Amino acid sequence: MSEEVVLSGGEEHIASAISEEVVITFEDVNKWYGEFHVLKDINLSVRKGERIVICGPSGSGKSTLIRCINRLEPHQDGHIVVNGVNLDANVKNIDAIRSDVGMVFQSFNLFPHLTVVENCTLAPMWVKKMPLAEAEQIAMKYLERVKIPEQAQKYPGQLSGGQQQRVAIARSLCMNPSIMLFDEPTSALDPEMISEVLDVMVELAETGMTMLCVTHEMAFAKKVADRVIFMDFGEIVEENAPDEFFGNAKVDRTQLFLSQILAH
Repeated sequence: MSEEVVLSGGEEHIASAISEEVVITFEDVNKWYGEFHVLKDINLSVRKGERIVICGPSGSGKSTLIRCINRLEPHQDGHIVVNGVNLDANVKNIDAIRSDVGMVFQSFNLFPHLTVVENCTLAPMWVKKMPLAEAEQIAMKYLERVKIPEQAQKYPGQLSGGQQQRVAIARSLCMNPSIMLFDEPTSALDPEMISEVLDVMVELAETGMTMLCVTHEMAFAKKVADRVIFMDFGEIVEENAPDEFFGNAKVDRTQLFLSQILAH
């Protein structure tokens, strides 16, 4: 699985320039789905430029955690602050955060009836009131960054899964976000398409973008992450720099998870 994925440029870890500025804060955050306590007393600070990989078994709360950052999932208790904005039920606050926090989903979420370039220009035109010509210029810039400018006039259904996910990344970048969230971006892809998406994410990491990525691709975590977080049963069980996390995990649950996932 993760150990089989070959990333361009080998296994050398990408150095980052992390600011002292904190851009995301979770303070005693709790969330329930009915009776199910999905996030339990989460405390987490993310600094500008930091790259965090969140891993854990299915149902551990990792996807819910990052979906709370742009309030796709509302939390019921505690405080989340993103770029100085308290993320509560205030619609203006939510809109401000969503325009500055890009998100890439597991299932692409592209509009099938729009071309690739139309998918990329929609949000800048509607949310930022950007003129069509300017939006198309920006869209092409980011389609070139993800290495598929020649697909601009095609429809999502004409593309491979890896290409669609690269379009989804370009679409998020067109809003010029300061933070990017990735929710298992390779889990819906065929194995041969995983590397092409991870390579794009590696290049994005090299630009200094603040990134939080839920993934089981441990080779990616070793190369890109400044910090790896392991979640289980709605709690942050362990977090550390990649070398320590993979080479010297302290908690039994973390060790068991790593032994299972790295064995594939």
